[in-house]
Amino acid sequence: MERPTLPETTRPGVYRMLNADGEILYIGKARNLKKRVSSYFRSSGLAPKTRALMSHVASVEVTTTHTENEALILESNLIKRHRPRYNILLRDDKSYPYIYLSTHTKFPRLGLHRGARNGKGRYFGPYPSAGAVRESLRLMQKLFPVRQCEDGFFRNRSRPCLQHQIQRCSAPCTRLITPEEYRQDVDHAVLFLEGKSGEVVDDLITKMGQAASGLQYEKAARFRDQISTLRRVQERQYISGERGDLDVVAVAMQGGSASIQLFNFRHGQNLGNRTYFPKNAQGKSESEVLYAFLSQRYLEQSAPAEILVTQEPDQRELLQDVLSTHAGHKVSIRHQLRGDRTRWMKMAQENAELALQSRLSHASSAIARVEALQDALKLHQLPQRMECFDISHTMGEETVASCVVFEDGVALKSDYRRLNIRDIAGGDDYAAMRQALQRRYTRLIKGEGKLPDLLLIDGGPGQCSQASSVLEELQIEGVTVLGVAKGPDRRAGQERLFLDGAAAQTLPADSPALLLIQQIRDESHRFAITGHRQRRAKKRNRSPLEEISGVGPKRRQQLLNHFGGLQEIVRAGVEDISAVPGINQEIAQRIYDRFHE
Repeated sequence: MERPTLPETTRPGVYRMLNADGEILYIGKARNLKKRVSSYFRSSGLAPKTRALMSHVASVEVTTTHTENEALILESNLIKRHRPRYNILLRDDKSYPYIYLSTHTKFPRLGLHRGARNGKGRYFGPYPSAGAVRESLRLMQKLFPVRQCEDGFFRNRSRPCLQHQIQRCSAPCTRLITPEEYRQDVDHAVLFLEGKSGEVVDDLITKMGQAASGLQYEKAARFRDQISTLRRVQERQYISGERGDLDVVAVAMQGGSASIQLFNFRHGQNLGNRTYFPKNAQGKSESEVLYAFLSQRYLEQSAPAEILVTQEPDQRELLQDVLSTHAGHKVSIRHQLRGDRTRWMKMAQENAELALQSRLSHASSAIARVEALQDALKLHQLPQRMECFDISHTMGEETVASCVVFEDGVALKSDYRRLNIRDIAGGDDYAAMRQALQRRYTRLIKGEGKLPDLLLIDGGPGQCSQASSVLEELQIEGVTVLGVAKGPDRRAGQERLFLDGAAAQTLPADSPALLLIQQIRDESHRFAITGHRQRRAKKRNRSPLEEISGVGPKRRQQLLNHFGGLQEIVRAGVEDISAVPGINQEIAQRIYDRFHE
């Protein structure tokens, strides 16, 4: 796999490792993004789990922050939100969860709630995931020992449970705390959930002083610990001071390409960001791009109360009215910012510019490799569209052909195709290649797709001759055929190349042109093997009885129950099979013939 583009910034931030399908595999933080991410690509010294991770990594995305503390907070939020395979694995919930407080009871409880909010009590949220609610509830237990047990469990306690022993609950079930003292903890919990942790700290400081003055040192120590924990929670991040929901949208444009950075802030937490690269942005202004993005995104899902943007979008008043109606609450789009909001926008703008530079750099390097391939093979034109075929089977069983497509040096997965090869002798790779090419290019000349400039074949002169013959039969001109055969030791870098039937040639192992050829060939190989394994597994999970006409699920079950298994059916004669209820002589003969052809 080609080495992903690595970040050049030495700023602190968060990095996300993605596979070829765009799935986030791992999220981490770094004090120095360039140094940290580069360390994953060492040739040796990686732990086995890290090596397993890196074998699937196709790209790396980064988000810069102002401090490492902010990066840590963002990393935690992103892990809870995206649930990467190599960090944690949480269930993907279908509705947003809330924290529920049963304020109508004598000893209220805190808990996770999902669904309609029509019960008595207060609801705090929504939270991005159930994991985020559970993490908040665990933190609440350390700060304010309010019970979180179910009411049935609470009513039937005769002695304190384990939560009290580990100082996570004040045991109101056994009246070890008075209703008044318990209510103070509940009030503090409510203030904290409302984002008023500063008021909680001030109140705790007062109570700590009062307890110390009264020589209640254990009580004062508990207040001290609560204050210390709250101070850590109040570690400054750029969303501090906000309790509402808002999004920050920044646009960066260069050379006809655009990048949009969207940061989501919900209930005092930075839930992370996402990068968008809108198509057809050539000739458009930033205001037009911003208008198109806002109108499309927020008419698919409700907008928050505020949207902060880099500049005023086209038809801002119209957008505000439409989005407010759609969301069911007032939506304000603001671009004249002050204070902390200016810094949030600066952070989003920097990330938008960084993402765009990374994308342009990657695109230019891909084109550079295609140009190097044209020079190396002395092609008359730049091979903008390239297709590669490969054949995969096991001892001739379940043969599958793959066709992968690259445009401008980048994989175009939407045009990938697999073809199940039938009616050929097992192991005949030439016949399999010929059938795959005939079926593929017969469809293309009928207008079902675009013909390639360069056709790569995983094989030598024999496979290339099959390709040339098919193209000639279908009267397809202008397609260059390139055979890619493994070298003497079957090592990467020793490939022999056969261009339109000419003698073999080789390229230097570090040639950008050869690296592109290897990438395309390996992708074709991977795609073919995956299809073959899926087809083989499907066949091996299929009973031979399913292939016999007239033997449906009920008769299969009767046969297996009568004989006790497939092996006994194979050993049985026609008369034995026909003795099974529902199996006549004709069907019995078919079953016998299936196993004794």
